[in-house]
Amino acid sequence: MTTENPQSPPASEQELRDAMVQCLIDLGALRTSRAVAAFRTVPRHLATPGADMAKAYDVESALITKTDPSGVDISSVSAPRIQAIQIEQADIQPGMNVLEIGSGGVNAAYLAEMVGDQGRVVTVDIDPDVTAGARGFLETTGHRNVTVITGDGGNGALDFSPFDRILVTVQAADVPSAWVHQLTVGGRLVVPLRMRGMTRSVAFVRDDQRLISDGFELCGFVPMQGAGENRMRVVLIHDVEGEEIGLRLDDHPEPDAKALAEALRAPRCEVWSGVTLAGNESNEHLDLWLATALDNLPLMAARPAARERGLVASASPLGIPTLVEGGSFAYRTVRRTDDPDRFELGAYGHGPEGQKVAERLVEEIRTWNREHRGDRAHIDVYPAGTPDDQLPRGARVIDRPHSRTTITWP
Repeated sequence: MTTENPQSPPASEQELRDAMVQCLIDLGALRTSRAVAAFRTVPRHLATPGADMAKAYDVESALITKTDPSGVDISSVSAPRIQAIQIEQADIQPGMNVLEIGSGGVNAAYLAEMVGDQGRVVTVDIDPDVTAGARGFLETTGHRNVTVITGDGGNGALDFSPFDRILVTVQAADVPSAWVHQLTVGGRLVVPLRMRGMTRSVAFVRDDQRLISDGFELCGFVPMQGAGENRMRVVLIHDVEGEEIGLRLDDHPEPDAKALAEALRAPRCEVWSGVTLAGNESNEHLDLWLATALDNLPLMAARPAARERGLVASASPLGIPTLVEGGSFAYRTVRRTDDPDRFELGAYGHGPEGQKVAERLVEEIRTWNREHRGDRAHIDVYPAGTPDDQLPRGARVIDRPHSRTTITWP
């Protein structure tokens, strides 16, 4: 005789929230009691009624809510882990006046829980469909201390300023002056700032007209729209359908795509650094050093099929730092060592100068290991037009229409 094992009943909303919160605590994304309470309270699945409820509480799942006609994601409910990181970076206190750039409803509800009845949240989005959805969600959840505005977030919300905190939940390539001027001196701006191709959620503190970084985390967000829109371009160096390989360009010079495509088809060379990383050790600080030290370092993005075919050794959705010099290029890679938990850093080079370019990339990997491995970069934002002699000496400077961002190392 066989005995049937009845299936477990689906988890309740609260059980899913509790499990999400515990996971976020274990990951170190949630640290403060008020943030924990907010994440344990808000029914985030109501913001995406067509999605599986369990996925809405998956800590790494961002739920896309709108795409443009070309298929590019332009609005989403960010993954709980990213939302938790940003909220903890912002250090939200009861009674604060908080501005959110980029609406969706869920994040505004978390902020509303944390500022309490004596505080206020203003959330702005350029897309009326998004703000309509946010209003509906916030009405359903009963968060009355949130004002939803349809408008260009790059302008802030002057009528409700000054703000103690500003959280930006879309990728920004620039820091509009409105954000600085509408933030109290000593207030905190948390923004997913794209610097030389890679986006990091940076916590800034306002010091007069300057913003001083107070920590950052690697992340990914949908791009900003409106006057501040500044999307990266992709130049293909391998265009076979399903196994495309391209260079993602930010403030990088236009590459010779034809020459680089020819280089990709040529045999590669290898240069190894002797520098190793533990299996659970992030390379994000190394990559920021490489972007600081090297001029023409776009990101190489590749389809998984390109890696499976052996065209490239790595395929990252964020892209791999790739040094380009003329018709040659080299990209960062790793290989296993005798220690099963350590990997050696190196570079694969392609093209007539591939060996030389790979050696240059590896040289900076060794410099990072020797001089900066235990360091964290310092990021400041100055108004556009700030003279060079008023910027930190030796800084990598990223010029945008409204700002001059500097990256320096100890």
